[in-house]
Amino acid sequence: MIRSLPRSRAYDRAFVVFILLYFIFLFAPLLVTCVLAFNNSDFPSLPWRGFTLDWFFSAGPKRVGIFEDADNLRAIWVSFKTALWVSASCVVVGVCAAFLFEQENFKGKNFLYFLMLAPLVIPGVILGISILLGATTAGIYFEDHWNLDVELFRPSFWLVVVGQFSFITTFVTLVVSAKLRKFDHSLEEAALNLGATRFQVIWHITLRYLRSSIIGSGAVAFLMSFENFNTTLFLVGSQPTLPINLYLQVRDGSTPVINAISLLLIVGTSILALTNLYIDRKEGLK
Repeated sequence: MIRSLPRSRAYDRAFVVFILLYFIFLFAPLLVTCVLAFNNSDFPSLPWRGFTLDWFFSAGPKRVGIFEDADNLRAIWVSFKTALWVSASCVVVGVCAAFLFEQENFKGKNFLYFLMLAPLVIPGVILGISILLGATTAGIYFEDHWNLDVELFRPSFWLVVVGQFSFITTFVTLVVSAKLRKFDHSLEEAALNLGATRFQVIWHITLRYLRSSIIGSGAVAFLMSFENFNTTLFLVGSQPTLPINLYLQVRDGSTPVINAISLLLIVGTSILALTNLYIDRKEGLK
């Protein structure tokens, strides 16, 4: 759309209607989900039966709220641990990879860059199956030749961490690399000329400049890991993450406690997004 061209009143109205319909389509399901978390009904659906907090605090026996539901609380904790390990690992490796790909004299950079992007274009289901088959094959080999039972090579918490790490790291690398391309390297040269060591330059100048992108990509990596389903489904062991646990509940029939969990996730995600936005704006004002 060229802003300098004249626009009719009908066009402006149609544009406003389109925007309204788009956001209604986007947020109406979320709003309904949040409202149903307080519905005094045994089913996670309309019609409205009255207001209740049972799906948050009830201890049973007929209704069990999320804060009294041991299985869902355990799944939330597993997802939190997984996301924490994945995001921390992705940030460390992603930042190092970004520095590596910004080296001008680095041979084979284009080929490795292509390999790094591959997990983003491979469907999550295929990626999960491939990692599972590869880990199972390696586990059988270790057991047959050295009689070793390696937990990493069978569906488990750590295999989920490795599986999610394999593609989320790419996202962190791309975000940090985009920020690093805008960096004025003359600042590093000036610091080196003034007697700073290479480590001091990276710590006090380069990483300080990249701080907003590192925090932002780390937050998104945390959320991507927490809500991941496709890849995790094939790698999870006896400790299901929250998305897997919710899938099993919905498949077998559940209560509005799912709506309560969804509400808590929406609130938590919104707080994390607003915090990240605040940090970005604060960094931009410096």
